[in-house]
Formats: sequence, structure tokens, C-alpha cells
Amino acid sequence: MLTGAALTPVRRDVLRRRIRLIVAGTITYNVVEALVAITAGALASSTALIAFGLDSIVEVLSAAVVAWQFSARDPEARERIALRLIGVSFFALAAYVFIDTGVSLAFTREAEPSTVGIVLAAVSLLFMPTLSWLERRAGRELGSASAIADSKQTLLCAYLSAALLAGLLLNSLLGLWWADSLAALAIAGWAIKEGIDAWRGDACAVPVSALTGERDHDHDHD
Repeated sequence: MLTGAALTPVRRDVLRRRIRLIVAGTITYNVVEALVAITAGALASSTALIAFGLDSIVEVLSAAVVAWQFSARDPEARERIALRLIGVSFFALAAYVFIDTGVSLAFTREAEPSTVGIVLAAVSLLFMPTLSWLERRAGRELGSASAIADSKQTLLCAYLSAALLAGLLLNSLLGLWWADSLAALAIAGWAIKEGIDAWRGDACAVPVSALTGERDHDHDHD
């Protein structure tokens, strides 16, 4: 069971503020990412880019749920609702990827090469894992299952970035238009698993230090 009971009130407030800042950064980045991806996808007739932009919107919704939770005086009281909403966002993303990929493969829709899309995917591949790691670290120490679940949603965005980058490069260099669709199917399966975990409240295991009250010395200086 997740718990942050061993934390001091000061440390708890620090972690809550940290999560709010991370979530705000995630929302801001994903709004920009969604606009760029959907616009570039429309110009290049790229289903993968448009799907990536829509995933960014799902990521914003997930982050907004955590922001809503931590805006309360007692965030833990909203934990279950937040986890359920994050789980639904995973399921919605997986459903979209399955349907859109099936349509793309069935009708062999070919996209034009997109330099903007390649750059966007590369930037996201570097940026999103960092945000995910920071939120997961804070969420584990605080004992917040919803923050950990949201960090996994952010990590999923990084996996989608890798799939998108591979697909766009293979399409641009080798003309393999279907490569990103196949990668997206594997990611959709991962999204379903994480959605189930979030729905059940099994977002992630908490390290022993979170249960015993042991803390790294550097925490006292945060």
C-alpha cells in the first residue's frame, strides 16, 4: 500500500509543490506538442503525427487530473477518483491507437516525409523521460499512486515519441509507411496494462524507504 505517513509536514509540502510544478510543465509542453504535431500531421497527411498530437491531449488531461487532486487541501481524499480518471485516459488512448492503426493498415494511407515531425519526436524523446522520472520520484516518496500513474502516462508519451521517430525516419529514408503503425500497436498494449494498474490502484511499488521512514540525507536540504 502506498503511504507517505513517515514524512514531515514540511517535506510533504515540498513534494506537493514539486509535483504541481512538474504537472504544470507537462501540461504546457504537451499543449505546444499537440498543436505542432496535429498541424504538421495535417500538412503531411500523417496519421502517426496526428495520433501523437492527440496523445499529447490525453497527456494534458492526465496531468490536469493530478493538478486537480493536488489543488485540494487534502489531496489523498481525491486519490481514488484521480486514479480512475487516469486509468480511463490510458484506455481511451489505447482504443484510439488500435482503431487508427487498423484503418491506416487497411487502407494503406501513406504519409509525406515530415522534418518538423522528426524534430518534434526527437525533442519529446529527450524531454518526456526526464519529466516522468522527476514526477515518479516525488510520487514514490510522497506515497501518491496517482502521481506515479501520471508519470507512467508521461513515460508512455516518450515511448510513443520513439515509435513516431522510428516510423517517420523509416518512412522518410526507406519508404516503409507501415512501420510506425506496428510500433503503435505494441504501445497500445502497454497502455492497457497501465490503465488496469491505475484503475486498481496498483500504479507502482513503493521503495522500502517510503515505508520505513528512511530518507536520503540530501532530502533534508531540499
